[in-house]
Amino acid sequence: MLGEVYQHDSVLTEEVMAYLQPQGGGIFLDVTLGGGGHSLALLRGGAARVVGLDRDPAALQAAQARFAAEGIPGSRIQLWHLNFADFDLQQHGFRDEQGQGIPFDGIVADLGVSSPQLDCPERGFSFRGEGPLDMRMDPSAAQETAADWVNHRPVEELIEIFTRYGEERFARRIAHHIEQARPLATTTQLAQVVWQAVPPAARRGRIHPATRVFQALRIAVNRELEALETLLAQAPTWLKPGGRLAVISFHSLEDRLVKWAFRRDPRWQVLTPRPLSPSELERQRNPRARSAKLRVAARSSQM
Repeated sequence: MLGEVYQHDSVLTEEVMAYLQPQGGGIFLDVTLGGGGHSLALLRGGAARVVGLDRDPAALQAAQARFAAEGIPGSRIQLWHLNFADFDLQQHGFRDEQGQGIPFDGIVADLGVSSPQLDCPERGFSFRGEGPLDMRMDPSAAQETAADWVNHRPVEELIEIFTRYGEERFARRIAHHIEQARPLATTTQLAQVVWQAVPPAARRGRIHPATRVFQALRIAVNRELEALETLLAQAPTWLKPGGRLAVISFHSLEDRLVKWAFRRDPRWQVLTPRPLSPSELERQRNPRARSAKLRVAARSSQM
């Protein structure tokens, strides 16, 4: 059933394939498997094997069903229920005790939240339908939910995350309104509190006033920026010399981290001086792709 409802359009797939070049065979790592779109493209493009990671069990189940329907043999795809920040070459069978093993030819990371997660009210990522304030990428994980954050974190901490992760200019007003409205249990309750907190002029913008607050909470709940920093630091050790990392981001916080890591870390050779964006055709076909940016770097031969 999950395989039927978990429909997610991977973005910038052609561009990712052009840089990762799977037609030569090799082993690739997809650290954000999602519905399996990028992994399937790698396998169709000639990759010998793909290792896929995702912290969302629904995504793994959907991808597994998709690969089976495509007739992909199990020897070519290996899936792990895992946050990519916790991936370890030796622990997960890619190095022996002497540190020997075959690193990857390429890595793809498609960051952020997927359409199935956004479109499922029970996951609590969106205020467009009423659902519990959850926002965990892995709903089975023993970690704080968004409800825990808004109901129990100090106001000053809420101000900090709304400012840092949401770049929200009314962070202080919103945090104090949340404090007065506690306890909050649902996405629509939180969205209404934010709506009431911001000045009337701010309610007439292109996006809903709660958008940045929901983004900030999701990033905080899932420690997304910390995970990305870990990926950018560890990925060179997971790649062969010349192996490539392709990162797709959807907001400026992620994109800045990727840009500066690629520029400052001597282990990376930048292949995209400017990020690539989806074509007009792709944006028309998938409006959620409009903010996507792709940056690619190759592992330097100097380590």
